[in-house]
Amino acid sequence: MEANAAKAEPRISKDLEQSRHHIEQSLKDCSDAAYLSCKLGGKVPGMFVYFNGLTDEERLNEIRHSMFSWDFSETEEWLETMEQEVTSFSCTRIETFREMMSQLTLGNAVLFVDGSDGGYVFSLGDWRKRAIEDPVAESVIRGPREGFTETLDDNMSMIRRRIRTPSLKMKGIEIGEYTKTRIVIGYVEGLAAPELIAEIEHRLAAIEVDGILESGNIEEFIEDQPYSPFPQLISTERPDTVVAGLLEGRAVILTDNTPFVLIAPISIFSLLQSPEDYYQRFLISTFIRWLRYLFFLVALLVPSAYVALLTYHQEMIPSALLLSIAKSRESIPFPALVEAFIMETMFEALREAGVRLPKQVGAAVSIVGALVIGQAATSAGLVSSPMVMVVAITGIASFLLPHYSVGISIRLLRFPIMLLAGVLGLLGLLMGVIGIVIHLSGLRSFGVPYLSPLAPLMAGEWQDVVMRPPAWKPNRRPRFTRSGGSIRRTKGSKL
Repeated sequence: MEANAAKAEPRISKDLEQSRHHIEQSLKDCSDAAYLSCKLGGKVPGMFVYFNGLTDEERLNEIRHSMFSWDFSETEEWLETMEQEVTSFSCTRIETFREMMSQLTLGNAVLFVDGSDGGYVFSLGDWRKRAIEDPVAESVIRGPREGFTETLDDNMSMIRRRIRTPSLKMKGIEIGEYTKTRIVIGYVEGLAAPELIAEIEHRLAAIEVDGILESGNIEEFIEDQPYSPFPQLISTERPDTVVAGLLEGRAVILTDNTPFVLIAPISIFSLLQSPEDYYQRFLISTFIRWLRYLFFLVALLVPSAYVALLTYHQEMIPSALLLSIAKSRESIPFPALVEAFIMETMFEALREAGVRLPKQVGAAVSIVGALVIGQAATSAGLVSSPMVMVVAITGIASFLLPHYSVGISIRLLRFPIMLLAGVLGLLGLLMGVIGIVIHLSGLRSFGVPYLSPLAPLMAGEWQDVVMRPPAWKPNRRPRFTRSGGSIRRTKGSKL
């Protein structure tokens, strides 16, 4: 049907007035549409069409005035001469009104000339855009301070500036019936598996939707298991993270009008690594990575373990600690499970409130709210002091996770595991953990096992999981790449 619609699309007429009438009908009620008349060589009528706010009007006026001085001979070859003059501005020719609309929405100006059956596109896009700033969601102490913006061309240039080779490919498509959002698939030829690129193109081509507003819309359409709580692509606004993924043989998906870029495929260990791991000294980075793994488990299991021990397995708690906990819970009217649910829910509400409020008051409200509510709840005998400590430790542990998407997944899974622990004790806790492991074992990110290189076991790739290897030590690319397992050798002096 799309092919038939394209064939039926009206073409640009040689009659300027007829073209003007068609354009005015198409752009009816578009108050930002502008029409600028001109005279080529002072003789031939012409008309520029553009959108206010998207086009550089100062540059457009310069072009218009220069066209007035063109010298056309009084012969029938004036059209050929005119086209030669127009193309000197490095513009492109279009033949249909559908192409015109696509160019206008990009901020370009289109020239129509009486007697010519085509339009001429001038690249004069100049809309307001955000400056390159420090990434907000992925701050680092040491590392680049620039992040992606909402402008696709700027984002591609930041990647191209870091990978200076023609092997870096950028394939562009449009998605969205009304938004016509530009999407770019980036990869390094020779490192990325052709099957991976073909699969990404296939999944993107299958998307039929009115509009794409953010890369999260794309992510939901193309991930392997949309009902899984775990993310199957990394979303990042850091160019250095994207470049690192490209050099490992991964593919990236850039979306216009958003600073977040998707990286695929990934594993769960990719979500627990920070770009700063590779900028600090390797011993420090290895220690921090181990700390991150530990607190990943703390954020998921500590509240559930506390509820299970306190409800069913008091004999496993040291006597002195058990007496202290029992004393603090003398006036608590709720069982440990209900107490944990109340505190965890309040903590999540405070965290979300801090995110949604303006920056000037968000942090203050979340911190003061947590202190005041925690103290008031303890004083009122609604919750015990040990439970407040457990919830606080869990919250701090979740802040150690470098990617927000995996952090919120852990926050979500914490509640059903607490429920199992409160009903079945440690048996329920183990059942929850086993269920998560089974789910992760069957999860895929574009065909790559989510637990790799742990399951399936790939001993040769454990080096960058258990520790952060030194920069001067040979390292291997992931096996899912075209050059999977190939050694990335480095040469340098080490004293």
